[in-house]
Amino acid sequence: MLNFSQLQTFVMVVSEGSMTAAADKLFLTQPAVSQQMKNLEEELDVELIVRGAKQIKTTAQGEMLYEYAKRILSLSQQAEIAIKSVGAQLKGLLRIGTLNSIGLHLMSPVVNRLLKYNPDFKIKVEYARGEEIIKQFENDELDVIVLPETLMNFNKTLSQAQTEIFMKEEIWLVGPGKDTFYPTTLSIKELRKIPYVHFSHEFPDFDKKLHAAAGDLPAVFESSNVGTLKRVIESGLGVGFLPAHSVKKQIRGGRLNRIQITDFNYNLNILYISKKGHTSSETAEILFQALMGDQQRN
Repeated sequence: MLNFSQLQTFVMVVSEGSMTAAADKLFLTQPAVSQQMKNLEEELDVELIVRGAKQIKTTAQGEMLYEYAKRILSLSQQAEIAIKSVGAQLKGLLRIGTLNSIGLHLMSPVVNRLLKYNPDFKIKVEYARGEEIIKQFENDELDVIVLPETLMNFNKTLSQAQTEIFMKEEIWLVGPGKDTFYPTTLSIKELRKIPYVHFSHEFPDFDKKLHAAAGDLPAVFESSNVGTLKRVIESGLGVGFLPAHSVKKQIRGGRLNRIQITDFNYNLNILYISKKGHTSSETAEILFQALMGDQQRN
């Protein structure tokens, strides 16, 4: 019989592209993740992943299991959300502010599930630049905000706020998946020699660190919209940096390709910030637990 924990680990390994990254997300050691993968393969008597590749690749059987496992874990999470939220009898309006690149890919599925089981509950999501979101939160126009670390990105420390780490994120350099013109590995200085598209405004600290490492990078295209940038990169116009969570699906499907940079990497924490002692506190905590559960299952 398939083990739920093994399925969760398998999905995380494929999603993250490596056992080391999956171990970090699951708070396990790399050998423990490797052993779970081995046990799952032995249970099914098939190979699920291709060994030796720089990034995890699934076999045909592995890709099939990945799709089924995601559905199993998603149904489990939907049941959990339904039970908790119905028990809490969520009502009223919860106002959320976040960046386009975060809300579009990470929050929408959970928000939909919460609303499905709570007909008297409403959610309003505002997308804006980080500085504007923080201003609205301080003016009591938002109950919850989800942003990269506010001090290093927006020079702001929020008082009277409950702050929790929602997720650890990486910024990856990606290029078109089927275009052999672009290299698979390069140094940060070599980035100046190829067409570059720029992801602007969402993560100011990343922009600062990138400028320190590479200097002024002339961009052939610039946008703060992740969806637009993915389509531009897929078309072969250039390469660009994007949040890892927003491109993993395209990388697995071969539409985008991750380009390894030998001398530059960037990691950050995404924070979930709510108001202490506010009337929305209980609802905000339920949403946070639902989001965390979704992260662990995807």
